[in-house]
Amino acid sequence: MGRPAVRGARTVIGPRRRGPVTAGEDAPGRLSRANIAALVAFFLALVLVVLGSVVPLPYAVLSPGPTMNVLGDAPNSSTPLIDIDGARTYPTDGALRFTTVVISGGPGHRVHLWAVLDGWLDPTKEVVPVGAVFPPDASSKQVEQVNALEMKGSQQEATAVALRAVGKQVPTHIVVAKVLDSSKATGLLRAGDRIDSVGGTRVDSLDAVRTALQQVDPGKPIEVKVTRADKPVTMQVPTIEGPQGRTALGILLGIDHDFPIDVTIRAGDVGGPSAGLMFSLGIYDKLTPGALTGNHSIAGTGTIDDDGKVGPIGGIRQKLDGAKDDGADYFLAPDRDCDEAVGAIPDGLRVVRVSTFTEAVTAVEAIAKADVASLPHC
Repeated sequence: MGRPAVRGARTVIGPRRRGPVTAGEDAPGRLSRANIAALVAFFLALVLVVLGSVVPLPYAVLSPGPTMNVLGDAPNSSTPLIDIDGARTYPTDGALRFTTVVISGGPGHRVHLWAVLDGWLDPTKEVVPVGAVFPPDASSKQVEQVNALEMKGSQQEATAVALRAVGKQVPTHIVVAKVLDSSKATGLLRAGDRIDSVGGTRVDSLDAVRTALQQVDPGKPIEVKVTRADKPVTMQVPTIEGPQGRTALGILLGIDHDFPIDVTIRAGDVGGPSAGLMFSLGIYDKLTPGALTGNHSIAGTGTIDDDGKVGPIGGIRQKLDGAKDDGADYFLAPDRDCDEAVGAIPDGLRVVRVSTFTEAVTAVEAIAKADVASLPHC
């Protein structure tokens, strides 16, 4: 006979009892040392990601920007980038490209760790202290205003240089572009005033105004004569201490001209003065018979002043890369930027050094004729 069934009873089998935990073993329910290390590494990485994404750094990152053909149409438009009214123009071909730099960072747009690391690793980019690009304590609005004024000034000076090169008379005037909040000239000087003399010295250039101001110490008043609404006005204007302790008026200066014809330049939202050289070449090309470039794609950069001198710019390395990316085979560079360009010139791009508008015209004409052996290069 079999054993009787035990009804209503059950057997419960519990965990076996273990002995004491010895060194090197993990207690039940506890994380292993490897897991703890992995969690610590994860949280450290998470903190690094967060900090790298939200903590701003005092740097600016320079990257190659797009180029624009001044002989072509304006950005996102079928309207010519350079439009001339009041004078005969001539057909052109090829391309004269002004170059740009994209700047990440600066007032109101601080960069974070990842952008800086990317700038250090990418050979086409450059990481610089933000103070090397933007004035100290400047706001983003002030930077935009200065860039816009510099672009407007470069267009006017480029127009004046090109028109004089084709034999037209273009009188020049120094004007007050803006009275800054830090200035003591508020209520005295006004935007649009044409500055005739400073401290008794006639002024006909931006440098002449700045030099004339050094006749007095910062904080002392100086006599300023202006033309306002076609009437002469003389006043004593208090000065302030400007950059490097120099005497200043606390104003932004601009240049105004009496142009005999209308020249309109549509450069989009690009700011700054560095397209001046290429603007002047584009205007000159349209006002002279024959195509200046000989159907070449020529890029370049450089400021242009009222005397036709080509000045240095920032970001020459990035502009060289941008020019090569957009198909340029020659590049016009300011003479004073050549040292920085050496060692950063892309393969297949020939860099010609120029110091004046006349030298730039000569260089482009030589390129058009394939007579480039004697051209100075960086």
